[in-house]
Amino acid sequence: MTLQEAFSADMLTPHMDGSRILVVDDDADIRALLSDFLEQHGFAVTAVADGAAMDRTLATQDFDIAVLDVMMPGEDGLSILRRLAARGGLPVIMLSAIGSDIDRIVGLEMGAEDYLPKPCNPRELLARVRTVLRRHRRQTEEAPEASGRKLRFAGWQIDMGARLLTDPDNVVVTLTDGEFRLLRAFIEHPRRVLSRDQLLDYSAGNESESYDRAIDVQVSRLRRKLERGAKDGGDELVRTIRNEGYMFTAEVRPA
Repeated sequence: MTLQEAFSADMLTPHMDGSRILVVDDDADIRALLSDFLEQHGFAVTAVADGAAMDRTLATQDFDIAVLDVMMPGEDGLSILRRLAARGGLPVIMLSAIGSDIDRIVGLEMGAEDYLPKPCNPRELLARVRTVLRRHRRQTEEAPEASGRKLRFAGWQIDMGARLLTDPDNVVVTLTDGEFRLLRAFIEHPRRVLSRDQLLDYSAGNESESYDRAIDVQVSRLRRKLERGAKDGGDELVRTIRNEGYMFTAEVRPA
C-alpha cells in the first residue's frame, strides 16, 4: 500500500486538539497528505518544503511539535534536527524512507522524540504525535514547587523550572527535552539502581511508546554532555549496572 492509499483509507473520528504542527518535507504530495490528515484530526498544520522555509516560519510562528523528513535535497533532516535540538523546546518526530535500526538510533541520538519509517501507518503517526504532545503538556503542568527547584550535584547546578543546566565552570549545557527528562529522573532517584523500564516510566510516563534501546541511546547522549567539566567524567555520574540498569552516583542537594 502506498502512502497515499494508507492515508486516504484511514479516516478516524476527528478529535479536536488545536495543537500546532510544523511539517517539513520536500515532497509536495506528502506535505498535502500529512496536512490534510492531521487537520482532519483537529490539529493546526503548517507545511514547508525545506530548512530555509522552516527557519522563516519559526521566526514568526510557534509550534507544539514538528514532523520532519530525513531525506531531503540541500540540508537534510538530520542537519535540521541538530539545529532544532540546539535551540531546544520543539519536539520532533522523524519520518524516513530508510527505516533501519541504525538510522532510527542516529535520529534518537541527535534529539528526535520519535522516528517512523515511510510509508507509515496513519494511525501510528497520529498516536505518536498525541503521545509526544501529552508528554510535553505533562511537563509544563508540573506543580510549581517541583518545577521551581534548584539543585546541585558534583559541582553542577540545575534549575528545574528554567530547565537550565550549568557545569562546574558555570557554562550552560543545552539539553534536549528527552535528555532533561532523563536527567531529572536520575536526580530525583539518586544512588539507586533504575531499570530501563523504570527510566521509561520516570522520564516519559506510562503513555510513552519508547523502547529499551531508546533509553540506552539517551543515556549515552546525556553522558557525553556530563563529561564536560565533570571531575570523574559523565560515565561515572551515570554508572551502568550490568543486567540491571543505571545508577546516578552523585549526591544531590539543594542549591
